[in-house]
Amino acid sequence: MSVSHVTTHILDTGAGRPAAGVAVVLYRNDGGTWRHVADSTTDADGRAKDLGPEQLEAGHYKLNFATGDYYAGLQTATFFPEVDLVFEVTGPEHYHVPLLLSPFAYSTYRGS
Repeated sequence: MSVSHVTTHILDTGAGRPAAGVAVVLYRNDGGTWRHVADSTTDADGRAKDLGPEQLEAGHYKLNFATGDYYAGLQTATFFPEVDLVFEVTGPEHYHVPLLLSPFAYSTYRGS
């Protein structure tokens, strides 16, 4: 079964603006091993739109965000050097996985 691609965006809630320049990597779980699918960097609006092919197979995926590098560039301490979000692709629809970020907390949700 093929499904739509994955997109994400990051909002730096501590600073009240999009998080630009954050490295994002998409992985797929193949029998217990995480396989690299695509990588991107967030744009000035905090969005990574080019994560992988137009069609992804159903399965478990992980987005890895290089949050430590982002905060190091801002000369700000952070508790989370990276954030991994694992989610399941199940059907023929678009998957948008946003990250709300601050130096000592983060949250996520299923976006549209």
